[in-house]
Amino acid sequence: MPHLMTWDEFYLGLAKYVSTASKDPSTQTGAVITSPDNRLISVGFNGFPRGVVDSPERYNDRELKYAMIIHCERNAVLLAGRSVENATLYTYPFSSCTVCASMMIQAGIKRHVAPVCPADKWERWGADLQRAIDLYREAGVVVDIVG
Repeated sequence: MPHLMTWDEFYLGLAKYVSTASKDPSTQTGAVITSPDNRLISVGFNGFPRGVVDSPERYNDRELKYAMIIHCERNAVLLAGRSVENATLYTYPFSSCTVCASMMIQAGIKRHVAPVCPADKWERWGADLQRAIDLYREAGVVVDIVG
């Protein structure tokens, strides 16, 4: 009998696919937000705001990129066009940063699903990612790190 994909596997896979739309050469991230009954609400990837030139020079200037980029979670909430209260957030290739976690908590996200962070990304972002996970849990958001 073939493996029946779970909703978590499906939406985490979709977040991975959505991440491929990012033009950031160093880290492509994707987010999917679903309703409590597993219906798709929104998707987002990391990138510059609409109307802003996505040039390689800007992405390769780390200080400028960090000042301009919108993280995938924020894009997904901004593009949702509706409340994300009690929704589930899926992110790829790792969980939210502390600022995004704060914003997702405030937006009403109740569950966060992400894969285990790759070692190279953990080395750079691990302390902040762990703070975000702790923040989610303190606020009552269920965090599931899978894989």
